[in-house]
Amino acid sequence: MSRRIKRMNPKPRSRDERDESRPHQARSAKKAGPRPAGKPGGKPGAKPSRFAAERSERRPPKARLEKVEFERPAPEKSAEALLPTKVQTVKVTADENNMRVDRFLEARFPGLSFSHIQRVVRKGELRVDGKRVDSKDRLEEGQSVRIPPLKVDAPKAVGELSEAAQKTLKALKEMTIYEDDDVLVLNKPAGLAVQGGSGMTRHIDQMLEVMRDAKGQKPRLVHRIDRETSGCLLIAKTRFAASHLTGAFRSRSARKVYWALVPGLPKPKQGRISTFLAKEESEDDTIMRIAQHGDEGASHAVTYYAVVETAGNKLTWVSLKPVTGRTHQLRAHMAHIGHPIVGDPKYFNIENWQLPGGLQNRLHLLARRIVIPHPRGGVIDATAPLPPHMQQSWNLLGLDASRFDPIENAPEE
Repeated sequence: MSRRIKRMNPKPRSRDERDESRPHQARSAKKAGPRPAGKPGGKPGAKPSRFAAERSERRPPKARLEKVEFERPAPEKSAEALLPTKVQTVKVTADENNMRVDRFLEARFPGLSFSHIQRVVRKGELRVDGKRVDSKDRLEEGQSVRIPPLKVDAPKAVGELSEAAQKTLKALKEMTIYEDDDVLVLNKPAGLAVQGGSGMTRHIDQMLEVMRDAKGQKPRLVHRIDRETSGCLLIAKTRFAASHLTGAFRSRSARKVYWALVPGLPKPKQGRISTFLAKEESEDDTIMRIAQHGDEGASHAVTYYAVVETAGNKLTWVSLKPVTGRTHQLRAHMAHIGHPIVGDPKYFNIENWQLPGGLQNRLHLLARRIVIPHPRGGVIDATAPLPPHMQQSWNLLGLDASRFDPIENAPEE
């Protein structure tokens, strides 16, 4: 089974280009302290890394957000006053061409709840050119849409949360790195699943039930990270945000950076891993295996990696940038090049390897940073701190979490 590792040759960007890619500089809700000076790393007189061009910007160890500013026009009438009280027929405009039926209703009548939209479509009360449609069907310019009488659902009474729900809400608030009317970024702890599975009683998707708004909308997962991986998890609080953020992931406009601890020293120190991955299931487990092009279920996966700092050549802190988003991609890729992530129960396969004293045998993988366009303009730039077990390892190994991250200038493709 071969491996393909290509040395990276990123094209340096000018300061003007980098400034244009960050339209709004960040300020978190809490006032950030002075940025640590950090240290460039490496031996005196050593040649600078090819990633290290333009190192003027240092990343603080704590979370940092780019502030998003946008204006919200004041409504001229209440949502209820704008809803039709009798049957009406409207034409699909050019701006509404290719819009989903449910999005069309939501855009025309913002006061409608998700459940009410689904109900009128399911019952056939809404018709397009006289025919029944599904809420996911796309509209075309010039089509006639029959809209039945609509109403705003009564808001939920304040104070309905049970004691258990209040504790769940508090737990979510404690995880929150950033929040606005459309977007929520959580610092998911290691060990907490994002979605339910066999025997799973508590997970993020279930916890989000306590955040349903007065219209019944529940925040939606935009992407996922493994149960034992900690760090940045992006949540959409509205359908509008969910549509834009999932589109950003599909178009690869989102940039994700992960930190990991691996045994040995990867060579070259900066590289590109390109393989095909396919799911391999057994009675006890499911893993991703390295596959060949054309294999059933095989998907192409690309990861950039860079060595940040080493601890006596025994262990290495690497920064990872996945271009694609395959299941277990980073874990499978690092194992493929002979440097599986420390504490990985599925992919760590080095025989007779001893975990250094004091380090916990837990997955040392952090979803460190996510950068993605905000649905209303600007950029969300969230950073998660090291989880407790990784912070303990960093302290024991003498690794400096404030170092410049060389993956910063890795290619985006």
